[in-house]
Amino acid sequence: MAIAFIDLQAQRKRIEPQINAAVQKVIESGAYIMGPEVKQFEAELATFSGAKHALGCANGTEAIVLPLMAWGLRSGDAVFCPSFTFCATGEVVPWMGATPVFVDVEHDTYNINPDHLVDQIERVLKEGKLKPKVIIGVCLFGQAANYPRLREIADTYGLKLIADSAQGFGTTINGKHPSDWADCVTTSFFPAKPLGCYGDGGAVITNDAALTEVMDSLRVHGKAVASDLKGRTFEHDPKYLNMRVGMNSRLDTIQAAILIEKLNIFADEIDKRNVIAARYNELLRPHVSTVPFVKPGFVSSWAQYTVEHDNRDGLAAHLKANGVPTAVYYPVPMHMNEAYRRWAPPAGELAVTETLAERVISLPMHPYLDPATQDQIVDAVRSFNG
Repeated sequence: MAIAFIDLQAQRKRIEPQINAAVQKVIESGAYIMGPEVKQFEAELATFSGAKHALGCANGTEAIVLPLMAWGLRSGDAVFCPSFTFCATGEVVPWMGATPVFVDVEHDTYNINPDHLVDQIERVLKEGKLKPKVIIGVCLFGQAANYPRLREIADTYGLKLIADSAQGFGTTINGKHPSDWADCVTTSFFPAKPLGCYGDGGAVITNDAALTEVMDSLRVHGKAVASDLKGRTFEHDPKYLNMRVGMNSRLDTIQAAILIEKLNIFADEIDKRNVIAARYNELLRPHVSTVPFVKPGFVSSWAQYTVEHDNRDGLAAHLKANGVPTAVYYPVPMHMNEAYRRWAPPAGELAVTETLAERVISLPMHPYLDPATQDQIVDAVRSFNG
């Protein structure tokens, strides 16, 4: 049997009756858009995250843009984010007319480097052309960025902080979720994510009630919300009283129903991922340049298991020939992509990012990777002599 990079079917088989029943219930109800399962999932997601509010939306990209819209991001504003990430993190910034400012990453965690972040903020302030407004940290490959430090930096400079946890939902720092530090946490439910649905979906998690209300308006075409209706009478559907220029970004009810069932087993799956990652580290350490490093007190949700190798492309070809699938994430960092070169910093400014782009390779990772299959993957890596 072929080795799966991410075995979604193994999870489906574990909870197949629950998933089928949940989907069938929605189909029979006819409440396909914003049905009761959406509110139920939002409440359970907030509880899992130790936060007060969670708001479902159409995908993880729009989860990032919703708070930016709510905060009134505009031309002349600067948003600081890593370049070593999927383009969605920075893509939404030009949507708002604002400017992405790319920051290098730590070599051990691959997450945004707080020291370089401070340097970039100071540079922007000195140049005086842009106004620093938002920091977007990314939980790359499953591990939280250093949100306690990022919170300190945000407070020092009066900035908002977003935790882009599309890959890292479920990650914790000393038992606390990123929502303890970030103004909001955004996540994606793309099927391959640690908590994925059977299509597209996303969410924003926050402790800010006012922000939640504005984002609720924005996700449904700028509809009137409770605070907008104070002191006025409007007997019709509030979506016909448009208080803001919004968009259509709703989480489908069927996806919410699926996610309720997946959330029930999510903590157990994170535990399983960590056991597998620890075993990988032990077995692969002598055979690759670097195995993943998780900071003390941090727990990763292991969206990917990523190593470094001096001959990354040779290893990838060798593993493919031996039936082992791999993936190379971000071989072209954001600032080197055609669409974002106009915002690239001077050459050499993002040295770690550019080095990692040539060295990292990800191996199969999911909660249902059995030891025998893992041994097969490890043996294939060991047998590479390039």
